[in-house]
Amino acid sequence: MQVPTARGPMVLVATALALVCGCGGSSDTESRDGSGTNEPAPVIPVVASTNVYGDIVEQIGGGKVEVVSIISDPAQDPHSFEASTQNRLALAKAKVVVENGGGYDDFVGRMLRSAKNSSPAVIDAVQVSGIAPKTGAELNEHVWYDFPAMGKLADRVADALARSTPAGTDVFRNNAETFKEKLTVLESKEKRIKADHPDAAVAVTEPVPLYLTEASGLRNMTPADFSEAVEEGDDVAARSLQQTVALFTDKQVKALVYNEQTSGPQTEKVKRAAEDNGIPVVPVTETLPRGEDYIGWMTANVDALKSALDR
Repeated sequence: MQVPTARGPMVLVATALALVCGCGGSSDTESRDGSGTNEPAPVIPVVASTNVYGDIVEQIGGGKVEVVSIISDPAQDPHSFEASTQNRLALAKAKVVVENGGGYDDFVGRMLRSAKNSSPAVIDAVQVSGIAPKTGAELNEHVWYDFPAMGKLADRVADALARSTPAGTDVFRNNAETFKEKLTVLESKEKRIKADHPDAAVAVTEPVPLYLTEASGLRNMTPADFSEAVEEGDDVAARSLQQTVALFTDKQVKALVYNEQTSGPQTEKVKRAAEDNGIPVVPVTETLPRGEDYIGWMTANVDALKSALDR
């Protein structure tokens, strides 16, 4: 007599369970864009005028953004930059564009005006900062050295990315909050300098680091026409150069903050005067050094300034 087997019914039950699981699986593996497919959400194409803003976007967007930074070479002067065909193509595809504004990177505006069938969300860091020029003075457009301004920018970037990919809203805003917490640490370092060295005098080769030095409670002694001439690429008047060198020979300042990206014979002379007279030199740049991120870069800048003043 043959013993009956339960193999047939078990197979049928297992098959039925597999079909049920297969039907319900799509909700568990739904894509981040909410489309209900298993395909990953497409990344958001972003163009930044410099790698400073490109890095900030990457920190907020994470793996959901693909960023092209037009200027990433520390030797490139944004004031005289001419966009390439490749830059224009990237801009034409961008959903979000981040520029400095304030006359710093006018090439972005020119590219946007010439781009056809392109309407990205444009974020102007100067406008977002809310910073206005002091009475009788020109705007210092180097707002990435102002940490509160970069906190406002982080929020604006998160909002723009969220409009492009709503399913990523929580990620973008959480990343922006994390970024702003790191900025708060930097602001605390500035306050420490201000407490330790109230109203200490410093010199700069041009206005690039002034938001940092002012937030640190430091007094800029550089003749205005010297730093303006250097920034514009003009020759410095002999009298102004002499006055600037005297800041070091007469020991009127405690440090020189030196922009390495705009060095020339006259700024080199000022740097030598500082070194010859035992005045610490704090090098800074306008673009992000290779291999660094914004927070690490600015941490190094603030720490170097503090170390120079502590001598």
